[in-house]
Amino acid sequence: MIRRLLGRVFSTTLFRPAKPGVIPRSEHGVSRERISRCAFHVTDTLQRHGHAAFVVGGAVRDLLLGRDPKDFDVATDARPEQVRHLFRRSRIIGRRFRLVHVMCGRETVEVSTFRGGQDFGASDERVTDEHGRIVRDNVFGTQEQDARRRDFSINALFYDPASEQIWDYHHGVADLRKRRLRMIGDPESRYREDPIRMLRAVRLAASLGVEIEPDTRKPIRLLAPLLHLVPAARLFDEMLKLLLSGHAREGVLQLRREGLHHGLLPMLDVILEQPLGERFVMLALEDTDGRIRADKPVSPGFLFATLLWHEVLAAWRAGEARGIASIPALHAAMDQVLQVQAEQLAITRRFGADMKEIWALQPRLVQRSGRRPYRLLDHPRFRAGYDFLRLRCASGEVDPEVGEWWRRFQHAAEPERQAMLVKGEGPRKRRRRRRRRRRDEGEETSAEG
Repeated sequence: MIRRLLGRVFSTTLFRPAKPGVIPRSEHGVSRERISRCAFHVTDTLQRHGHAAFVVGGAVRDLLLGRDPKDFDVATDARPEQVRHLFRRSRIIGRRFRLVHVMCGRETVEVSTFRGGQDFGASDERVTDEHGRIVRDNVFGTQEQDARRRDFSINALFYDPASEQIWDYHHGVADLRKRRLRMIGDPESRYREDPIRMLRAVRLAASLGVEIEPDTRKPIRLLAPLLHLVPAARLFDEMLKLLLSGHAREGVLQLRREGLHHGLLPMLDVILEQPLGERFVMLALEDTDGRIRADKPVSPGFLFATLLWHEVLAAWRAGEARGIASIPALHAAMDQVLQVQAEQLAITRRFGADMKEIWALQPRLVQRSGRRPYRLLDHPRFRAGYDFLRLRCASGEVDPEVGEWWRRFQHAAEPERQAMLVKGEGPRKRRRRRRRRRRDEGEETSAEG
């Protein structure tokens, strides 16, 4: 009797798995030809070996928007070890989430096993901290559970290249058509599980031109301090995605509107409230957005150098005010700013070195006499330093004539370059003057003694 009762209870619609809306190609219009060869190879191989396999997430979303995805992810019911066994060029990565990277030539497809839902509680495979943040989650589950644990409805779409159908569990296609970003489940709980989702909401809203749904937006400002609990490397990766999205200007402004900028880029809120600082940052972001949309290369080091420049400038001036010589004060300011920033974003050493070289070139670019301009032209970071100077000129921080001088000097013939050099005392005369000043100061000290 008990067994029959349980059977009747668990056969009700309350306990049945959610059924997805299955949308045929005739309605969504996405052809399998738009899937990369590697992604098709991965799904086809998995399916031929009896596994479910779908292109999932952002790639499906972008295809529906008529965009070319930057990369393709695949979700499957195969375990990581099974996936690894099927592809010779593959490797299992991750601790928090175990994934498989499958390589086809230069392309890498990330393959994840369907994850279990949020109703599993804590276990050896699913661990959360005292704030509810997931620190390890290797609980495997069904496709329906996997869809439920994804962040936003527009990212919980599954595309089957074989049938060309889209499986939609959470009305993501409808939300996409309404240009709406909606969290799956309770937004506060989902942000506590992974605070990075707050940054992702801002990035997607800015880059896709969608509106964050009110209930999804409501907890963000309250929970913003949880970002301090996220490993610095993950914060850096997410910020880099935002800044290189082609919509960095709108993304940074929305960070401020949502109260998420504190601690990510220290003092950014203060900078954006100062006319000079705001103009400089906005020009830098607009320049970056333009280059990305034109498919031109962008240096993350250059971009972070622009965002943190006014912090360096303030610390530099403060050092000079304390009596430190100008160049040592600048180097001390650079180290101070990068040290503070490293505690939040974990800017890589390579990018940090690029930033310091760009900053260190700024006082040298103002000096246009003697052999200095010639030496600067041979500097490996000259172009980046010059582009940085142009932004400073455009924002009103530096006399535009300086930037125009360097533009002409680069392309001028030698006789014209010689005529352009700023006349002034040579280095030998300056050294004699400094030695004479030190000698005079020494004599005054001796006389006082």
